[in-house]
Amino acid sequence: MKTKVSLNLDESESQMIFKCDLGDMKVKDCYIDEEHQKEVDMLGPNPSRMLALSVTGCLSASFIFCLKKRDFKVDDFKAEAEVIITRNEKGFWRIKKIDVDIEPKIGDPETLKRAKLCLKQVKEGYSFFEQYCIVTQSVRAGIEVNVNLNL
Repeated sequence: MKTKVSLNLDESESQMIFKCDLGDMKVKDCYIDEEHQKEVDMLGPNPSRMLALSVTGCLSASFIFCLKKRDFKVDDFKAEAEVIITRNEKGFWRIKKIDVDIEPKIGDPETLKRAKLCLKQVKEGYSFFEQYCIVTQSVRAGIEVNVNLNL
């Protein structure tokens, strides 16, 4: 399966705001913003936050999917990620770690029992539901990135 996405410099703005094109998926407005220092002025998240949202969203969907396989639902749901950014040995800023907290509200005892099965550890040391998260497992394994600068 292949998916193409692209960015275009938003000419009405500064040099660091990009309008997203998600290919076949049509979204009204999507921007990646590396320009503004004040979060209130930002048109969209920066790439570090987008990565954290991607990991958190994928893990959340994988957990809910694990419950839905047996027709269970949560009463309420919240997930939060903390991104730790530090300088590497050469002084460049890098994402060191993403800590994700998932807080499902489950009142039904049978649903809680299923949720505990979803948390069961598999031989790689991750929870069963984590194995279904494309983004998290890809980040953990290291994603090959090829860059072509076409001048």
